[in-house]
Amino acid sequence: MISPHVRDADDAPGLGLLAAAGPRAADARGEYALLTESIREGYLLHYGEPRVIVGADDDLALLAGDYLYARGLERLAGLGDLDAVRELSDLISLSAQVHADGASNGEAAAAALWLASTAAVAAGGGEQQEGAKAALREQRPDASDALIAAAHTSAARADATVALEQAADSVGLAIPEDLSDLG
Repeated sequence: MISPHVRDADDAPGLGLLAAAGPRAADARGEYALLTESIREGYLLHYGEPRVIVGADDDLALLAGDYLYARGLERLAGLGDLDAVRELSDLISLSAQVHADGASNGEAAAAALWLASTAAVAAGGGEQQEGAKAALREQRPDASDALIAAAHTSAARADATVALEQAADSVGLAIPEDLSDLG
């Protein structure tokens, strides 16, 4: 049912490349890139403009999105990276919250969440990441900035700031030159 709607993506897999750039993915870089991009496509099928599955009716798109979420997490669990499973599970649930809230800055918050979550998959999250997600849960106005700062911290820890910038571009964000004012 879905195969007539599958297309080659036009854009580079920026988030997948960021996930694969970190030390946690060292033994399975291609797998991390694929599962991250699968989950991203699932998200886009629910909330945005999908890149790979195009022209499916709404019900089929939601089912395909659910499948891609589950398949991505299943692949990650198979790699034994339960911290990354938790991170991407948080991403999926927080994305649903952001879109359900209908806040005017929802798209920017979702993009910042994707960036921070993917960087955390690459290199681990930590207290800063958890604090940024808490800010998003609480709908604080500084949440997007805190997520971008957490993404930068994780990417820097993995020496993946170039991959972070490419991933940011793929979700329509720019990383500020001066991060001192961010979370």
